[in-house]
Amino acid sequence: MDHGLPVEILLVEDSATDLELTQRALKKARLGNRIEVARDGEEALDFVFARNGHAGRSIEDKPRLILLDLKLPKVDGLDVLRAIKGDPRTRSIPVVILTSSREQRDVVESYDLGVNSYIVKPVDFEGFSAAVAELGMYWLIRNLSPGGAP
Repeated sequence: MDHGLPVEILLVEDSATDLELTQRALKKARLGNRIEVARDGEEALDFVFARNGHAGRSIEDKPRLILLDLKLPKVDGLDVLRAIKGDPRTRSIPVVILTSSREQRDVVESYDLGVNSYIVKPVDFEGFSAAVAELGMYWLIRNLSPGGAP
């Protein structure tokens, strides 16, 4: 990652296989230029809130999109979502749950907490690539931020 440029996507994923697939899908869709990876929920919160190992960055330098797995070590994805959407400084960051969980209670709680989208990871790479490309195109290109800019 080029640290001179703002982060476009914070990818929060603990599975090495899913991380590689997601990064490949983002690159295939030409959305993989400025990605920060967090391997657990605690690291994701440290990045977003500019604390601990990420204390040198500004909380104002927000990622444009967070791709968040639910089943994470240390702090689970729903708690990460709860913290991000519960803080006025980070509430406007679009968060997309990208998970293998089809559990209805996870879907309902995610939307109750303010998730912007909930996507179940497709099994095959082509389906997964298409889903990642669509969400990236929408959240990074078409969607207007609260400031009015895509």
